[in-house]
Amino acid sequence: MRACVLTATGPNASYKLEITEVPDAPAPQAGDVRVAIKAAALNHLDLFVAGGLPGSGPRFPHVVAADGAGVVESVGSGVTAVRPGDRVLLNPGISCNTCEFCLAGEQSLCVGYRLLGEHLPGTMAELVTVPAHNVAAMPVLSPELTWAEAAAFSLVTLTAWRMVVTRAQVQAGETVLVWGIGGGVSLTALRIAKLLGARVIATSSDDAKLAEARRLGADVTLNHRTQKISQEVRALTQKRGVEVVVENVGEATWEESLRCLKRGGRLVTCGATSGPEVRLDLRRVFWHHFTIMGSTMGNAREYAEVVRRLGEGQLRPIVDRVYPLGDARKAYERLAKGEQLGKVVVEVA
Repeated sequence: MRACVLTATGPNASYKLEITEVPDAPAPQAGDVRVAIKAAALNHLDLFVAGGLPGSGPRFPHVVAADGAGVVESVGSGVTAVRPGDRVLLNPGISCNTCEFCLAGEQSLCVGYRLLGEHLPGTMAELVTVPAHNVAAMPVLSPELTWAEAAAFSLVTLTAWRMVVTRAQVQAGETVLVWGIGGGVSLTALRIAKLLGARVIATSSDDAKLAEARRLGADVTLNHRTQKISQEVRALTQKRGVEVVVENVGEATWEESLRCLKRGGRLVTCGATSGPEVRLDLRRVFWHHFTIMGSTMGNAREYAEVVRRLGEGQLRPIVDRVYPLGDARKAYERLAKGEQLGKVVVEVA
């Protein structure tokens, strides 16, 4: 099958990406589904994988990308929820379904949790084989959901939903600060917070992205390149601060995020795009009763809920640009430059 693969890892400027023939994804065993991929979407995770993550790396050549959507090509024994020909979304988080966390319905805490495109061969290939519970039927929408939109949906929507709804438990009337509008998780977190009735302050260094954030419902937008965010937030909240900060930037924004929190506020983080090492004065944490929460992906119940919301016309993905498979390197380069507003997608078939 044709696929985009990494042949080595290294600095962002020298991605070792190739479009080549690789062995077909394995035939589905009991409980598995093999999907003919139509489109795959990139996440910042894919830049990290290409750059080289600490610890054991992938086996080369490594098929890239976590997100994807396509048509069921074949199913293994015991699979009844989908059948060949069905159009499906892929949930890229593969759990063991036998550990204590999986048995408790918390698959994202699974001790053997693995992601397509990071630990396992990814979706930027003509075929991928996954457990049947990792696919969901594509909702019927009008206008029809495109393959690019379907590919762009799962990872960021599931991640943002768990952050905003499950972990931070945002309530109507609360004020939420979302950093870095333009990326998929931040855009989706903004939209989910608005669905819940929250007031949202969104930041970006790009005025065009801030204008789009206002179109999507942001109550206030701030340019973090030209404005001191904590000062602006304090002024906007009568010096109280916000109830919730949605963080995925890390080093560059961490201290400002804490300064923006009100007493008793919650910070939820799922990433560290600017670096993982942050300073933390514990006295501020306990004196102000801050709650700091980590969050990754989500469980099967949460995934079913976001797919249901999509079927109701909510949280339709925002696609920035679509590239043919042969231009996968250009897709990586656009994501690395931070130029995108929404998801960067690659057409596979």
